[in-house]
Amino acid sequence: MDHGFTRRAALGAALGLGASVVLAQGGFPDRPLRLVVPQPAGGGFDFVARTLADRLGKRLGQPVVVENKPGSGTVIGTDFVAKAPADGYTLLLGSVSNLALNMGMYRNLPYDSLRDFEPVGLAVAYSYTLMARKDLPQATLKDVIAYAKANPRKLNYASAGNGSGQHVIAAALWQAAGVELTHVPYRGAQAAYQDLVGGRVDLFFDLSSTARTQVSAGTVRALAVSGPARNAAQPEVPTIAESGAAQLALESWFGVFAPSKTPPAVLDRLRITLAEVIAMPEVTATFRQAGGTPLALSAADTRALVRKDVERWSRTVRELDIRPE
Repeated sequence: MDHGFTRRAALGAALGLGASVVLAQGGFPDRPLRLVVPQPAGGGFDFVARTLADRLGKRLGQPVVVENKPGSGTVIGTDFVAKAPADGYTLLLGSVSNLALNMGMYRNLPYDSLRDFEPVGLAVAYSYTLMARKDLPQATLKDVIAYAKANPRKLNYASAGNGSGQHVIAAALWQAAGVELTHVPYRGAQAAYQDLVGGRVDLFFDLSSTARTQVSAGTVRALAVSGPARNAAQPEVPTIAESGAAQLALESWFGVFAPSKTPPAVLDRLRITLAEVIAMPEVTATFRQAGGTPLALSAADTRALVRKDVERWSRTVRELDIRPE
Protein backbone atom coordinates (compact mmCIF):
# COMPACT_ATOMS: atom_id res chain seq x y z
CA MET A 1 0.00 0.00 0.00
CA ASP A 2 1.22 3.52 -0.81
CA HIS A 3 0.84 5.06 2.66
CA GLY A 4 2.02 8.41 1.34
CA PHE A 5 -0.79 8.48 -1.23
CA THR A 6 -3.33 7.36 1.37
CA ARG A 7 -2.20 10.07 3.76
CA ARG A 8 -2.38 12.76 1.09
CA ALA A 9 -5.81 11.59 -0.05
CA ALA A 10 -7.21 11.48 3.48
CA LEU A 11 -5.80 14.90 4.30
CA GLY A 12 -7.07 16.34 1.02
CA ALA A 13 -10.56 15.01 1.67
CA ALA A 14 -10.50 16.44 5.18
CA LEU A 15 -9.25 19.84 4.07
CA GLY A 16 -11.95 19.99 1.41
CA LEU A 17 -14.51 20.18 4.21
CA GLY A 18 -12.70 23.01 5.95
CA ALA A 19 -14.69 26.12 5.09
CA SER A 20 -18.16 24.63 5.66
CA VAL A 21 -17.09 23.01 8.92
CA VAL A 22 -15.67 26.18 10.41
CA LEU A 23 -18.92 27.98 9.59
CA ALA A 24 -20.93 25.17 11.19
CA GLN A 25 -19.04 25.24 14.46
CA GLY A 26 -20.37 28.31 16.15
CA GLY A 27 -16.81 29.11 17.21
CA PHE A 28 -15.61 25.70 18.41
CA PRO A 29 -13.33 25.60 20.25
CA ASP A 30 -13.63 28.68 22.45
CA ARG A 31 -11.87 27.24 25.52
CA PRO A 32 -9.11 24.69 26.29
CA LEU A 33 -9.61 21.01 25.49
CA ARG A 34 -8.33 18.06 27.49
CA LEU A 35 -6.95 14.82 26.11
CA VAL A 36 -7.36 12.11 28.74
CA VAL A 37 -4.66 9.43 28.98
CA PRO A 38 -5.93 6.42 30.98
CA GLN A 39 -2.43 5.53 32.20
CA PRO A 40 0.26 7.30 34.25
CA ALA A 41 2.70 9.68 32.61
CA GLY A 42 5.32 7.87 30.53
CA GLY A 43 4.70 4.86 28.32
CA GLY A 44 3.04 4.43 24.94
CA PHE A 45 -0.26 6.18 25.64
CA ASP A 46 1.41 9.25 27.09
CA PHE A 47 4.04 9.46 24.34
CA VAL A 48 1.41 9.56 21.60
CA ALA A 49 -0.81 12.02 23.47
CA ARG A 50 2.02 14.48 24.08
CA THR A 51 3.27 14.19 20.50
CA LEU A 52 -0.19 15.26 19.29
CA ALA A 53 -1.54 17.62 21.96
CA ASP A 54 0.62 20.73 21.57
CA ARG A 55 0.33 20.69 17.77
CA LEU A 56 -3.43 20.13 17.93
CA GLY A 57 -3.73 23.08 20.28
CA LYS A 58 -1.80 25.40 17.99
CA ARG A 59 -4.01 24.53 15.02
CA LEU A 60 -7.26 24.71 16.97
CA GLY A 61 -6.32 28.02 18.58
CA GLN A 62 -6.90 26.66 22.10
CA PRO A 63 -4.61 24.62 24.39
CA VAL A 64 -5.04 20.83 24.38
CA VAL A 65 -4.05 19.71 27.87
CA VAL A 66 -2.94 16.10 28.46
CA GLU A 67 -4.60 14.80 31.62
CA ASN A 68 -3.44 11.45 33.03
CA LYS A 69 -6.27 9.50 34.71
CA PRO A 70 -4.93 6.04 35.59
CA GLY A 71 -6.73 3.41 37.63
CA SER A 72 -8.15 -0.12 37.27
CA GLY A 73 -5.82 -0.72 34.38
CA THR A 74 -7.15 1.76 31.84
CA VAL A 75 -10.81 1.62 32.91
CA ILE A 76 -11.08 4.76 35.08
CA GLY A 77 -9.82 7.27 32.51
CA THR A 78 -11.64 5.63 29.60
CA ASP A 79 -14.96 5.57 31.46
CA PHE A 80 -14.45 9.21 32.50
CA VAL A 81 -14.47 10.28 28.84
CA ALA A 82 -17.37 7.97 27.97
CA LYS A 83 -19.49 9.84 30.53
CA ALA A 84 -18.11 13.34 29.81
CA PRO A 85 -20.23 15.98 28.06
CA ALA A 86 -20.30 15.21 24.32
CA ASP A 87 -19.14 18.68 23.27
CA GLY A 88 -15.66 17.98 21.88
CA TYR A 89 -13.79 19.45 24.85
CA THR A 90 -12.99 16.13 26.57
CA LEU A 91 -11.23 13.58 24.36
CA LEU A 92 -9.67 10.15 24.95
CA LEU A 93 -6.34 8.68 23.89
CA GLY A 94 -7.60 5.24 22.92
CA SER A 95 -5.80 2.06 21.91
CA VAL A 96 -6.37 -1.66 21.38
CA SER A 97 -5.72 -2.06 25.10
CA ASN A 98 -8.49 0.07 26.60
CA LEU A 99 -11.01 -0.21 23.76
CA ALA A 100 -10.60 -3.80 22.48
CA LEU A 101 -8.96 -5.95 25.16
CA ASN A 102 -10.97 -4.51 28.05
CA MET A 103 -14.22 -5.40 26.28
CA GLY A 104 -13.34 -9.08 26.56
CA MET A 105 -11.66 -9.02 29.96
CA TYR A 106 -14.18 -7.29 32.23
CA ARG A 107 -17.58 -8.86 32.81
CA ASN A 108 -19.14 -5.57 33.92
CA LEU A 109 -17.19 -2.93 32.02
CA PRO A 110 -18.87 0.46 32.66
CA TYR A 111 -18.49 1.56 29.02
CA ASP A 112 -19.04 0.03 25.60
CA SER A 113 -16.20 0.86 23.22
CA LEU A 114 -18.36 0.82 20.08
CA ARG A 115 -21.47 2.44 21.53
CA ASP A 116 -19.91 5.12 23.73
CA PHE A 117 -17.05 6.44 21.55
CA GLU A 118 -16.66 7.93 18.10
CA PRO A 119 -13.17 7.79 16.56
CA VAL A 120 -11.68 11.15 15.68
CA GLY A 121 -8.71 9.44 14.06
CA LEU A 122 -5.94 6.88 14.53
CA ALA A 123 -2.44 8.33 14.60
CA VAL A 124 0.04 5.45 14.78
CA ALA A 125 0.32 1.68 15.15
CA TYR A 126 3.04 -0.25 16.97
CA SER A 127 3.82 -3.93 16.74
CA TYR A 128 5.05 -5.97 19.70
CA THR A 129 8.49 -7.59 19.86
CA LEU A 130 9.01 -10.98 21.49
CA MET A 131 12.27 -10.85 23.45
CA ALA A 132 14.23 -13.62 25.15
CA ARG A 133 16.75 -13.40 27.96
CA LYS A 134 20.11 -13.17 26.23
CA ASP A 135 21.30 -16.60 27.45
CA LEU A 136 18.15 -18.54 26.54
CA PRO A 137 19.34 -21.71 24.74
CA GLN A 138 16.58 -21.48 22.11
CA ALA A 139 17.78 -19.17 19.33
CA THR A 140 14.54 -18.66 17.39
CA LEU A 141 10.79 -18.61 18.01
CA LYS A 142 10.57 -21.93 16.15
CA ASP A 143 13.07 -23.39 18.65
CA VAL A 144 11.04 -21.99 21.56
CA ILE A 145 7.86 -23.63 20.25
CA ALA A 146 9.61 -26.96 19.70
CA TYR A 147 11.06 -26.95 23.22
CA ALA A 148 7.73 -25.91 24.76
CA LYS A 149 5.93 -28.77 23.00
CA ALA A 150 8.39 -31.26 24.46
CA ASN A 151 8.50 -29.56 27.88
CA PRO A 152 5.09 -28.09 28.82
CA ARG A 153 5.21 -25.13 31.25
CA LYS A 154 9.00 -25.33 31.65
CA LEU A 155 9.45 -21.97 29.89
CA ASN A 156 7.87 -18.85 31.35
CA TYR A 157 6.91 -15.45 29.99
CA ALA A 158 6.49 -12.08 31.63
CA SER A 159 3.72 -9.55 31.06
CA ALA A 160 2.89 -6.06 32.30
CA GLY A 161 -0.16 -7.51 34.06
CA ASN A 162 -3.17 -9.72 33.40
CA GLY A 163 -5.01 -8.58 30.29
CA SER A 164 -2.29 -6.19 29.14
CA GLY A 165 -1.44 -6.18 25.45
CA GLN A 166 1.82 -7.94 26.35
CA HIS A 167 -0.17 -10.73 28.01
CA VAL A 168 -2.82 -11.16 25.31
CA ILE A 169 -0.46 -11.33 22.32
CA ALA A 170 1.68 -13.91 24.12
CA ALA A 171 -1.26 -16.03 25.29
CA ALA A 172 -2.78 -15.92 21.79
CA LEU A 173 0.54 -17.06 20.28
CA TRP A 174 0.98 -19.98 22.68
CA GLN A 175 -2.62 -21.07 22.08
CA ALA A 176 -2.23 -20.87 18.30
CA ALA A 177 1.02 -22.84 18.46
CA GLY A 178 -0.48 -25.45 20.79
CA VAL A 179 2.02 -25.02 23.63
CA GLU A 180 1.88 -24.23 27.34
CA LEU A 181 4.15 -21.70 29.03
CA THR A 182 3.93 -20.29 32.55
CA HIS A 183 2.65 -16.73 32.80
CA VAL A 184 4.46 -14.39 35.22
CA PRO A 185 2.48 -11.10 35.49
CA TYR A 186 4.20 -7.93 36.72
CA ARG A 187 2.86 -4.53 37.66
CA GLY A 188 4.05 -2.70 34.58
CA ALA A 189 6.70 -3.30 31.94
CA GLN A 190 9.64 -1.89 33.90
CA ALA A 191 9.56 -4.65 36.51
CA ALA A 192 9.25 -7.26 33.76
CA TYR A 193 12.34 -5.87 32.02
CA GLN A 194 14.35 -6.04 35.24
CA ASP A 195 13.73 -9.77 35.54
CA LEU A 196 14.16 -10.45 31.80
CA VAL A 197 17.50 -8.63 31.71
CA GLY A 198 18.46 -10.34 34.97
CA GLY A 199 17.69 -13.75 33.47
CA ARG A 200 14.89 -14.56 35.93
CA VAL A 201 12.20 -14.90 33.25
CA ASP A 202 12.62 -16.40 29.79
CA LEU A 203 10.45 -14.35 27.43
CA PHE A 204 8.58 -11.05 27.22
CA PHE A 205 6.49 -9.32 24.56
CA ASP A 206 6.52 -5.52 24.65
CA LEU A 207 5.69 -2.67 22.28
CA SER A 208 8.45 -2.57 19.67
CA SER A 209 9.13 1.10 20.39
CA THR A 210 10.23 0.25 23.95
CA ALA A 211 11.73 -3.15 23.18
CA ARG A 212 14.09 -1.71 20.59
CA THR A 213 16.08 0.11 23.29
CA GLN A 214 16.84 -3.11 25.17
CA VAL A 215 17.48 -5.09 21.99
CA SER A 216 19.90 -2.44 20.68
CA ALA A 217 21.72 -2.43 24.03
CA GLY A 218 22.26 -6.18 23.74
CA THR A 219 20.63 -6.93 27.11
CA VAL A 220 17.97 -9.16 25.46
CA ARG A 221 17.47 -10.93 22.13
CA ALA A 222 14.61 -10.23 19.72
CA LEU A 223 12.91 -13.35 18.34
CA ALA A 224 9.90 -12.02 16.41
CA VAL A 225 7.60 -9.04 15.85
CA SER A 226 3.82 -9.27 15.97
CA GLY A 227 2.92 -7.04 13.02
CA PRO A 228 1.85 -8.23 9.55
CA ALA A 229 5.21 -7.01 8.19
CA ARG A 230 8.70 -6.55 9.59
CA ASN A 231 9.32 -3.42 11.63
CA ALA A 232 11.44 -0.85 9.78
CA ALA A 233 13.29 -0.10 13.03
CA GLN A 234 14.22 -3.80 13.44
CA PRO A 235 14.34 -5.11 9.85
CA GLU A 236 16.37 -8.17 10.78
CA VAL A 237 13.66 -9.54 13.12
CA PRO A 238 11.12 -11.86 11.44
CA THR A 239 7.37 -11.68 11.95
CA ILE A 240 5.53 -14.38 13.91
CA ALA A 241 4.10 -15.65 10.62
CA GLU A 242 7.55 -15.79 8.99
CA SER A 243 8.83 -17.84 11.91
CA GLY A 244 6.29 -20.54 11.11
CA ALA A 245 4.93 -20.51 14.67
CA ALA A 246 1.39 -19.32 13.84
CA GLN A 247 -0.59 -17.14 11.43
CA LEU A 248 -1.00 -14.36 13.97
CA ALA A 249 -0.62 -10.59 13.75
CA LEU A 250 -1.39 -7.80 16.19
CA GLU A 251 -0.53 -4.14 16.10
CA SER A 252 -1.65 -1.76 18.80
CA TRP A 253 -3.03 1.43 17.29
CA PHE A 254 -3.33 4.68 19.22
CA GLY A 255 -5.73 7.48 18.36
CA VAL A 256 -8.11 10.16 19.55
CA PHE A 257 -11.73 9.37 20.45
CA ALA A 258 -14.71 11.52 21.47
CA PRO A 259 -17.93 10.67 23.31
CA SER A 260 -20.33 9.19 20.77
CA LYS A 261 -22.93 11.96 20.79
CA THR A 262 -20.44 14.72 19.94
CA PRO A 263 -21.98 16.97 17.22
CA PRO A 264 -20.93 16.02 13.66
CA ALA A 265 -19.62 19.52 12.90
CA VAL A 266 -17.35 19.41 15.97
CA LEU A 267 -16.11 15.93 15.01
CA ASP A 268 -15.35 17.18 11.50
CA ARG A 269 -13.30 20.10 12.86
CA LEU A 270 -11.37 17.75 15.13
CA ARG A 271 -10.80 15.25 12.31
CA ILE A 272 -9.49 17.89 9.95
CA THR A 273 -7.06 19.19 12.57
CA LEU A 274 -5.87 15.74 13.64
CA ALA A 275 -5.29 14.74 10.00
CA GLU A 276 -3.18 17.89 9.51
CA VAL A 277 -1.12 17.12 12.61
CA ILE A 278 -0.52 13.46 11.73
CA ALA A 279 0.63 14.53 8.24
CA MET A 280 3.27 16.92 9.67
CA PRO A 281 6.75 15.65 8.73
CA GLU A 282 8.09 16.02 12.27
CA VAL A 283 5.19 13.99 13.69
CA THR A 284 5.66 11.25 11.10
CA ALA A 285 9.40 11.21 11.85
CA THR A 286 8.79 11.08 15.62
CA PHE A 287 6.51 8.05 15.30
CA ARG A 288 8.80 6.26 12.84
CA GLN A 289 11.87 6.85 14.99
CA ALA A 290 10.01 5.20 17.86
CA GLY A 291 9.29 2.14 15.69
CA GLY A 292 5.71 3.06 14.80
CA THR A 293 3.75 3.18 11.57
CA PRO A 294 1.96 6.53 11.10
CA LEU A 295 -1.67 6.04 10.03
CA ALA A 296 -3.84 8.07 7.66
CA LEU A 297 -7.29 6.57 7.30
CA SER A 298 -10.64 8.02 6.30
CA ALA A 299 -13.33 8.27 8.99
CA ALA A 300 -15.12 5.25 7.49
CA ASP A 301 -11.94 3.14 7.36
CA THR A 302 -11.09 4.16 10.91
CA ARG A 303 -14.50 3.07 12.19
CA ALA A 304 -14.22 -0.23 10.32
CA LEU A 305 -10.74 -0.98 11.71
CA VAL A 306 -11.75 -0.12 15.27
CA ARG A 307 -14.88 -2.28 15.04
CA LYS A 308 -12.96 -5.19 13.54
CA ASP A 309 -10.27 -5.10 16.24
CA VAL A 310 -12.72 -4.60 19.12
CA GLU A 311 -14.75 -7.60 17.97
CA ARG A 312 -11.71 -9.78 17.18
CA TRP A 313 -9.62 -9.13 20.28
CA SER A 314 -12.45 -9.02 22.79
CA ARG A 315 -13.48 -12.45 21.49
CA THR A 316 -9.88 -13.69 21.74
CA VAL A 317 -9.58 -12.48 25.34
CA ARG A 318 -12.82 -14.25 26.26
CA GLU A 319 -11.66 -17.46 24.56
CA LEU A 320 -8.39 -17.32 26.48
CA ASP A 321 -10.39 -16.63 29.66
CA ILE A 322 -8.12 -13.74 30.66
CA ARG A 323 -9.40 -11.85 33.69
CA PRO A 324 -8.13 -8.74 35.52
CA GLU A 325 -5.98 -9.30 38.58
